[in-house]
Amino acid sequence: MHGMSLALVAPDAGPWPLHSAAASRAAEAAALAATPPHALMQRAGLAVARLALAIAPHAQRVCVLAGPGNNGGDGLVAALHLHRAGRQVQVLRIGGAARMPADAADALQCARAAGVPIADGTAAAARADLVIDALLGLGTQRAPEGEFAQAIALAQAGGAPVLAVDLPSGLHPDTGQPLGDAVVHAQATLSLLTLKPGLFTGRGRDLAGAVWFDALGVDAPGATAELAGAPALAARHHAQHKGSFGDVAVVGGAPGMAGALRLAARAALAAGAGRVFASALDDSAPLLDPAWPELMLRRQWWTAAPAVLSATTVACGCGGGDAVRAVLPPLLTHAARLVLDADALNALAADSALQTLLVARAARGRPTVLTPHPLEAARLLGSTTATVQGDRLASAQALAARFGAVVVLKGSGSVVAVPGALPSVNPTGNALLATAGTGDVLAGWIAGLWAQGTSARTAAVEGTWWHGHEADRALAAGRRHALRAAELVDAMRAG
Repeated sequence: MHGMSLALVAPDAGPWPLHSAAASRAAEAAALAATPPHALMQRAGLAVARLALAIAPHAQRVCVLAGPGNNGGDGLVAALHLHRAGRQVQVLRIGGAARMPADAADALQCARAAGVPIADGTAAAARADLVIDALLGLGTQRAPEGEFAQAIALAQAGGAPVLAVDLPSGLHPDTGQPLGDAVVHAQATLSLLTLKPGLFTGRGRDLAGAVWFDALGVDAPGATAELAGAPALAARHHAQHKGSFGDVAVVGGAPGMAGALRLAARAALAAGAGRVFASALDDSAPLLDPAWPELMLRRQWWTAAPAVLSATTVACGCGGGDAVRAVLPPLLTHAARLVLDADALNALAADSALQTLLVARAARGRPTVLTPHPLEAARLLGSTTATVQGDRLASAQALAARFGAVVVLKGSGSVVAVPGALPSVNPTGNALLATAGTGDVLAGWIAGLWAQGTSARTAAVEGTWWHGHEADRALAAGRRHALRAAELVDAMRAG
């Protein structure tokens, strides 16, 4: 088994095109029409077998759970190759054979002819060193029930690692959410022909494990999203000066919340902005950050002349409390580039007049970046957190379209949506970020990148990638407890 075209979908690679279930099916139909009979399934099954041998080289007993569709056919072809490679293979067929597609029926016949042990149902299951989940793939949009649910339970029961074919069975390919209670938790997933968005957002990252990809020699058209890749670091030239890298003003820090303001301002400076002003919504706040004396603290900066606001990238809302509502009108009207986070988003959700100003900004060509977490997004959409999380890409795109803004929907697999463009899914980050203040850091970091002359979308995509990347580096270094926001700023600055 040589000539592998498998690739690990690593966060520092890419960008990668992502295809929804509908786009994947269309690509599969086109590929089947352009290739000889059974050829595509033969490639897919061989790729599964190759990856199985690569990730579990010492596994002698392999159990293949094969559904009735083409996903099961891929598993049967893999079983044949593993059988020939000297592994003890057991195929458990789930769902019957009456409706098997032609390619899958051919794979079943070939496996039987080669002497691969094949049984119907899970009753004959034996102990395995590796389980291959070839149950459903793209083949269902319903929660697994009956013997499919039993097979999924079997896949998890023995403690053997699970390799999922195309998708962990029971995971929605577009949303990354389980279709029901029964869902495979895989250690690795081999996505075939196309990469599916659900592998990288919602619960998908936890359930898919390490994601591998094999395009099967097909260049699939019709991508519906993008998986972000590592940003390229821009060189700084000798003749540049602080004015070359833009000004950022951070507005927030209502009484009792000065920390959020300072974290965002520090992040903007660490991201490379030439100058950073911090203006607290608490007039008693000190005008010095002793740990970061480079920050310029100002009283009521938002009352500056429109010409000043129009020359500045502004991040507003970090620790803003209720006081932030009063300062939003001049910022929405005049700020050149505006990042709205936290309490600024809550004020926006509660005030239709502010929403009108935001939409008017877009009409005037003044860009805005919104950085909601799921609850904030639900308030802006007049929806629920469960609905937002139920389809994160659709929710982010709906927000972007409603307000004419770039939207960063935070969470596992943060989604960056732009009106009229493909959404981007972020591959970095982990639960070390699940602590107070890390969102303020992200808002400030995006503002700091944006001030340097990049587009709103690029600043949002790259800022989100770097933010998660530092958490990934901390996890790889052995960190297991939460990453404090101040530590995150220092790590991003050092990185």
